[in-house]
Amino acid sequence: MSAAQTARATAINKAAFARFHEAVNTGDTDLISRTIDEVFDPELLFHAPVPSSATGIQALKQVWTVLLRAFPDLHFAVEDVIAEGDRVVSRNTVTGTHLGDYRGHPATGRLVTYAEIFILRFTDGRISEVWGVVDVLAQLRQLGVLPGNPR
Repeated sequence: MSAAQTARATAINKAAFARFHEAVNTGDTDLISRTIDEVFDPELLFHAPVPSSATGIQALKQVWTVLLRAFPDLHFAVEDVIAEGDRVVSRNTVTGTHLGDYRGHPATGRLVTYAEIFILRFTDGRISEVWGVVDVLAQLRQLGVLPGNPR
């Protein structure tokens, strides 16, 4: 792939990531689901903790349904994006108010703030593989589920 082709692929991939990010911040599960169908490869490989036996884009859709039920005002602030060729890496700060069941814990009304990092691999302009690291320990501490300093 030439430098120009790599630059073009990088720009297309960053735009697809931005489109998904914008959909996520609407909190509209129907829009998020439609955007997942358009931006992600149907055979998505999803390497992140998923609270079910679902796989691929079904697992991803389920994650968003669970998160938005628990934190209806969930917001993702992209702190850094690094992109080259078929990879986009995003470091995010996530905030939300715990207003629904989450991981078996009833609503607390508490605000949570946590960090996450995702690495996305693209194939033909669609996200085909995702690796995610989410600070679930910080979430659970802030919700009072686990002892310790919440931040």
